[in-house]
Amino acid sequence: MPQMGKTSSNGVLNLLAGEIVEVRSAEEILATLDAGGKLNAMPFMPEMLQFCGKRFHVSKRADKTCDNIKPWNMRRVKNAVHLADVRCDGQSHAQCDAGCLIFWNEAWLKRVESEFLPESQLGGRSALPVAEVPISQLPAAVCTVESLLKASRRAPDPSTGEEVYMCQATELREFTSDLPWWNLWQYVRDVRSRNLSRGIGNSRSEKFLEILLGWLDVFRAILIEVFNKFQKVRKGVQYPHIQGSLTTTTAIKLNLQPGEFVQVRSRQEILATLDQRNRNRGLLFDSEMIRYCDGTYRVHKRVHQIVDEKTGKVLRMKSPCIILEGSACASEYHRLCPRGIYHYWREDWLRRIE
Repeated sequence: MPQMGKTSSNGVLNLLAGEIVEVRSAEEILATLDAGGKLNAMPFMPEMLQFCGKRFHVSKRADKTCDNIKPWNMRRVKNAVHLADVRCDGQSHAQCDAGCLIFWNEAWLKRVESEFLPESQLGGRSALPVAEVPISQLPAAVCTVESLLKASRRAPDPSTGEEVYMCQATELREFTSDLPWWNLWQYVRDVRSRNLSRGIGNSRSEKFLEILLGWLDVFRAILIEVFNKFQKVRKGVQYPHIQGSLTTTTAIKLNLQPGEFVQVRSRQEILATLDQRNRNRGLLFDSEMIRYCDGTYRVHKRVHQIVDEKTGKVLRMKSPCIILEGSACASEYHRLCPRGIYHYWREDWLRRIE
């Protein structure tokens, strides 16, 4: 396994969570893509162009990811990271509201050799030096901005005429491979990549404490995984236990708008709104959402439509759901996946704070 945090002989950066990177220029990135706008089957989406030339912290290494196409599977990703708060705005995909964290192949990034970068310079240009590649030395690009836009759509569904889109979410199984739950190397990578770091400090003792706490997180994740596998075999309840009891669910309409503050209802209050599949009007209340119960959050957006990862078609919500600022999947119960998918909240699960 290459040493993380150092550039390997084949140009792979082996980035660590917390490092600072600069997104390469559009010309440099286009030179890495095939005619379909992909590198090793990973799409570079038109929405990513706005970040070219800007600098960000690496939030997590994207060494693995959950699979929503075949739910509850985990997939192995290579040479990719997620950048802090860099999400897709859906502008080239029917104004998709999902707000997915973007996968960045390390070939599209440059390491910034600096121990510190002011927050004011992140997300924009700075004066710190980064090795540049002269445009004249780049290979002739077979992909252009126009072909990126064209690649984001497929031929319409012949039976319905519906538009069909292509993005990183719909292509996830193409640029990843299966990651069995019993593969323990995934947890070694979680610790070595600093994905589990709490930012305690940089002294030797603090770094040692970070490693110990990271392995405690790993031990907890493995224990939960093994317990739930055992419970599935004996048809027992999963941890944490969520069980709705309704046969039909009703709707509470608050008409919440971005910027408003809400309190997430208690776990018991939310359970009282769920049917026997733990859903409210088809929307699942997931175990990862429990940690946000009783907390206060600002409304980020109303979700009206998303691109279906399985079909590429646009799914329009029968009734809009809500995304809350700071409310994303922490994968406490799903093998420490770093994908950070936004949680969707029914207004039934929230109360407005005047």
